[in-house]
Amino acid sequence: MDAAAERWTGLVTRVLAPNAGPMTLDGTNSLVIGAPGATSVVVVDPGPGDEGHLQALQGFGPVELILLTHHHADHVEVAPRFAALTGAPVRALDPALCIDGPPLVDGERIDAAGAVIAVVATPGHTADSVSLHLPHDAPAGDPAASATGSMLTGDTILGRGTTIIAAPDGSLGSYLATLERLRAYGRIPTLPAHGPMLPDLAAVCDAYAEHRRGRLQEVRDALTALGRSAATDADLVTAVTDAVYGGVDPAVRFAAEASVRAQLAYLREGSAAG
Repeated sequence: MDAAAERWTGLVTRVLAPNAGPMTLDGTNSLVIGAPGATSVVVVDPGPGDEGHLQALQGFGPVELILLTHHHADHVEVAPRFAALTGAPVRALDPALCIDGPPLVDGERIDAAGAVIAVVATPGHTADSVSLHLPHDAPAGDPAASATGSMLTGDTILGRGTTIIAAPDGSLGSYLATLERLRAYGRIPTLPAHGPMLPDLAAVCDAYAEHRRGRLQEVRDALTALGRSAATDADLVTAVTDAVYGGVDPAVRFAAEASVRAQLAYLREGSAAG
């Protein structure tokens, strides 16, 4: 097995792309799905355009299908080339990302590589974000282990820290609803596109929701201090970001501002509904 590869579960191997950075953590996790004895694999998020990474992904055998969790470049940049190399179709929620295959559909069941893959629409980080539920997955290294299932979460849930709500494409309201939906799958392993695997999906959904509620209160407090409503002008975004994310690394300042825009939109929509 390639040095960048790690068996995460009975069905999934993580292959770490060499694109570490402030937004990608250790790099993008390309996830290879394949049941023991299967003659092909499914590759989720083939990642950035790195030839060594492509070769590593091809080393798992014939690729039957390429799935994309959302449109960000560190997940999809190499997908067209990888499709050309492998002959596998590319499927995503966004039709513009698909190659020789139909768009993914929420609730769809895919039978591929000896595995069952259920599509779960999880908007919020981006509008086209999807997660992938493997209901028959089990812990790695124990053929007798009972299947508990696992969830591939893309950037909706990260292995470390919290994700950006990439406004205006992303939506905080949608994201909070997504956390509730994912929480209902219970205490199953969470396989993110960045960072390590997490053991308990329900627990991390609770932690993420609590974090978002805390941030929203900080934004409300900042608006009160500024004597402003949740408008959308650039000056207000700058002022609220300074107040709430004042110590953020300048390299990810743009992400903090995107999150503030999403939080202001959420508060504004709530005020309008009230």
